[in-house]
Amino acid sequence: MLIAMARRFSMIRSFHLADWITVGNSLCGMGAMFAAVSFVQTPTQEWHLLIACVLIVAALVFDILDGKVARWRHQGSPLGRELDSLADAISFGAAPAVIAYAAGMQGLWDRVVLLFFVACGVSRLARFNVTAEEMAGDDGKVSYYEGTPIPTSVLLVAVIAIATWLGDIGDALWGGMILVGPWQFHPLVLMFAISGSLMISTFRIPKP
Repeated sequence: MLIAMARRFSMIRSFHLADWITVGNSLCGMGAMFAAVSFVQTPTQEWHLLIACVLIVAALVFDILDGKVARWRHQGSPLGRELDSLADAISFGAAPAVIAYAAGMQGLWDRVVLLFFVACGVSRLARFNVTAEEMAGDDGKVSYYEGTPIPTSVLLVAVIAIATWLGDIGDALWGGMILVGPWQFHPLVLMFAISGSLMISTFRIPKP
């Protein structure tokens, strides 16, 4: 029985330091969603939403750090790349959408836009994973991104954080609310539509 349990944990034992940092990225994203939901449950406590935004910034720090550690220790691997994409989908795709919903973008059209944003984000990650080897130079490194990287969604979260700090969320959300048919639409959600569209674009962005 002990041998069987050891085998089950063998994958975790094979994790490199960079992989554990990537897991930290995903945990920050999940924590951000928990904090956003807590704000929805207690809308008078804006600090929950601010914590959610701060956790996305922390996820970005982990996302930058895992790549640096992997290169420093020469421990890059296909597993690490896939793990990084899954973590990014949580922290920079799903979590920002949940934060936007918690901040007041809760109309039906808002949800459609946020779903579009998440779909673009995961599609962008999948495209990168598939084409990474083709785009890599002689040194094995990718010299450019095709479409904006999904971590750029931290800029959207920063906008929501500022609005939260100023108390301009919910009914006071910047841009107000309009009815499109019988359903609500908050114009501020368009920044997610733009971000998603840029992620699935074919614009080439040099990779630092």
